[in-house]
Amino acid sequence: MKIMLAGYNVDCDVLREYRSTPGEGEPLTPETISAAYARISRNPLPVNELRKIARTEVEKARRSTRAIVFGMGHSSIAEHAVFNVDIIGVSRLIVEEIEKFRLCSYTEKSQRYIRLEDDFVVPEEILADGIKEAFVETVKKQNALYHELYAGLKEYMFEEHRDLLSNPGNRSMVDGWAKEDARYIVSLATHAQLGMTINARNLELMLRRSAAHPLKEVNEYGSKLYEATVAIAPSLVRYTRATRFDLNVRKKLKRIAGSFIDGAGATGENAVLGRDGNVELLYATPDGDDTIVAAILHSSSSLPMAECLAAARGMSTKDKEIIIETACRHMQSYDPPLREFEYAGFSFEVTISASCFAQLKRHRMATMTCQKYDPSLGVTVPASIRAIGMEDRFMEVIAGTEEMYNRIKDLSPHAAPYILTNAHRKRVALKVNVRELYHISRLREDKHAQWDIRETAESMVRLGKSVMPLSLMLTAGKDSFVPV
Repeated sequence: MKIMLAGYNVDCDVLREYRSTPGEGEPLTPETISAAYARISRNPLPVNELRKIARTEVEKARRSTRAIVFGMGHSSIAEHAVFNVDIIGVSRLIVEEIEKFRLCSYTEKSQRYIRLEDDFVVPEEILADGIKEAFVETVKKQNALYHELYAGLKEYMFEEHRDLLSNPGNRSMVDGWAKEDARYIVSLATHAQLGMTINARNLELMLRRSAAHPLKEVNEYGSKLYEATVAIAPSLVRYTRATRFDLNVRKKLKRIAGSFIDGAGATGENAVLGRDGNVELLYATPDGDDTIVAAILHSSSSLPMAECLAAARGMSTKDKEIIIETACRHMQSYDPPLREFEYAGFSFEVTISASCFAQLKRHRMATMTCQKYDPSLGVTVPASIRAIGMEDRFMEVIAGTEEMYNRIKDLSPHAAPYILTNAHRKRVALKVNVRELYHISRLREDKHAQWDIRETAESMVRLGKSVMPLSLMLTAGKDSFVPV
């Protein structure tokens, strides 16, 4: 594992000074920007002058930001310091832990577009429990089948899409379809890499959560991230140790949850508003169409919201359509809907593969919580693997994988998911507002979207339309837009 600082934001005036006088001046640090911005509220000087003062007194600026962020509790000041971090050689499993932090930016190595090698993480928990050899053997069988699948799928895809291959520019896309289906047999221990941009406030939270995590790989990641960044902005990153809250709350909730839900499953069907494939709609804002129409009326008039709601409820369906259509008119694929579309939303539960979740988790404006990967939920087998007659081989390796999973689970439950594949599933609870569902539709119902996440998005949108047909009537993949 390598965690390396790739860059951080620095005052532009400092960069100009360093170009003219190389090797001289104060340390390059984003803390001076945070210190200057912290002073804006109480100092009448122009902000560019405040930045100049902070640059000439770096240690004083650090004392000031430390007092403001940690003494007064104005943590938003730390958000002005931003770091770019290279993350190399971590497992696909812990990428999910890293990317739980919504207010960061991530760009990840894609298993859809890059042919995978046979590199993978052997977690410390596996070494400690003395089953390394069996773990490695299982992963090697998965990887061997990946290469076999890729070869067969590539031939199949090229034959099925000969029309597309008349344009040489499509060759890479069709080859990518073979890679993306072959990867379903690859383990969550497979190496990944990503670039991350994170501000100091979220960096501190990530360090604290990493220290409290039960997996040693996550602990190591947090330690190396701390080492890579702490010297740059020491005044902005202070509380990095695991807290009692992070260490204990989840464990205690897990222990007591069973006593409260025993026998409750019999009435669970009553909580489902609709089901479409692997997606269940659990909740929708009552009168959601009226709520969004009222929000549009409110921001477009001087009436109180209560009167706008009354007006919306009294309007004909046709008049409501006119309001929604007008609000969405002139939109192109890069235009988000108006913020008024956030006033209504949905709660879903989706049962999806690791491959699908890898894409769904990128929608960071949603609220998302997950259960552990669970082999009892079955696996997602790409239709193309069935088409080339490889399903039996696929399921044979899945059976060996799950046997290994059970062996590890008996010894080290937290480490057991490393051996599971991209085909294995888990349940995800997902809350999205209408505006975010438009975004999911725009990106994931597009014809270029991967089939697994596209099917999930289509189910979500269909269920949403069943209760809010007006608000969602203009959802579409970005390929549906006519360029202007």
